[in-house]
Amino acid sequence: MTYSYLPEISVTELAQLMVEKENQLQLIDVREPEEVAIASIPKFTVLPLSQFADWSETIKARFNWERETIVLCHHGRRSAQICQWLINQGFSNVKNVSGGIKAYSVMVDSSIPQY
Repeated sequence: MTYSYLPEISVTELAQLMVEKENQLQLIDVREPEEVAIASIPKFTVLPLSQFADWSETIKARFNWERETIVLCHHGRRSAQICQWLINQGFSNVKNVSGGIKAYSVMVDSSIPQY
């Protein structure tokens, strides 16, 4: 799948935004529960891609489509899929975390385990 222009955010920009706009961001992690158990970033809502059918119908009730929404996965591919889907659902301020949690562990917080 190729994506039309998909806004991205670097892991260093994410870390800065999480400090500056702590309670204004909607943070979504689309990795699987077993991945989140190994490595996670606080304040991310976990919505596993494998459980898409379970949560996709309620996305607009759970999240504000106008609010800044940042999506994370392991490397950035699954989160890119969900970003594109959110944009198609009418979300207007969506960003994919470039490099995912792996890059976050390397560049921002080395206490987060890599897998």
